Amino acid sequence: QPHIRVGKLNLTDLAGSERQSKTGATGARLKEATKINLSLSALGNVIGALVDSKKKHIPYRDSKLTRLLQDSLGGNTKTMMVACVGPAGYNYDESISTLRYADRAKQIKNKPKINEDPKDAMLREFQDEIARLKSMLEGRGPGAAGGGSTTVMVDG
Repeated sequence: QPHIRVGKLNLTDLAGSERQSKTGATGARLKEATKINLSLSALGNVIGALVDSKKKHIPYRDSKLTRLLQDSLGGNTKTMMVACVGPAGYNYDESISTLRYADRAKQIKNKPKINEDPKDAMLREFQDEIARLKSMLEGRGPGAAGGGSTTVMVDG
């Protein structure tokens, strides 16, 4: 029976974190920009807590964004961040801030591994062992020294 692997892909666009005074946003856009900046601040706190080995509590529940990205940030996943910066002089402060943010995110060390049911793992190990033993027997060939029967002990 084929081995099934399942994965999860999160694509999150964190655009809109520009300085509010610079954009001239008012009304609903200003409220939206404020919420984006609050979510980015909470994300920064989570990233900081993950990078700092002394912290015991990771504040995932501080924002919907961090709750949604919990598996991607400190879980059993491979994570990639794309940071977009602009070359224009008037974007210098935002570009530096973005690069610092990305650098902190890069310091998160996840160790992803395949989530596997223990029974499936044991079956897979037994199948590998059987294949290995069959190849050993085939390597001996008929008429090899020892003849007779072969006893094989398998741990498990």
